[in-house]
Amino acid sequence: MPNTATTIRKSAERAARQELILQGALAVFKEKGLEGAKIDEIARVSGFGKATLYYYFTSKEEIFSALLLHGWLTLWRELEEIAVGGDSPRATFISMLKKIAEMVNTDRPLYEFLFQAPQSYTREENERSEWKAYQNRLYKVLMELIEQGIKQGEFPQMEPRLIMKAMGGLFHGLVFLGKDRDTITENEIEEMLGSLLG
Repeated sequence: MPNTATTIRKSAERAARQELILQGALAVFKEKGLEGAKIDEIARVSGFGKATLYYYFTSKEEIFSALLLHGWLTLWRELEEIAVGGDSPRATFISMLKKIAEMVNTDRPLYEFLFQAPQSYTREENERSEWKAYQNRLYKVLMELIEQGIKQGEFPQMEPRLIMKAMGGLFHGLVFLGKDRDTITENEIEEMLGSLLG
């Protein structure tokens, strides 16, 4: 019977290999897309043989889905604590946007992939995907913060979905078009909110 230390070590090694595969796959998918990517190339870029890849994943589509799940789950876990922090809705909303910007700046290729990759699937396929649950949770929390902020007078009396859509577009542009920047500050997010929402 294997001892606990051995089991923990093997589990850590397995997780590290999967992480390397996902990193290699991310590079290949960003360059070639889902259709153009080949398992052989993912294996080569990851530093493993094809057989090792198939030990962890059954197909390039499964790797693609695993990348989406990994990214959205990581994002949700980082933001969940902020979401229940107890600040005002506007302050919590700004803190969440700032955290998203920090995470994007830490791993820009992953987050560019997260926001672009779903275009490779149909709407129905995306809705059935495991990662979608974490994206939906995040969007639901942001919408609830906007709705609470409107009730408390922290946001203008506007349709919450319009505010969410406008903020999403502005934020997406600020984060993804500002690739040369190291970070986006809380003051910049507040200014962006102020210019949009008054």
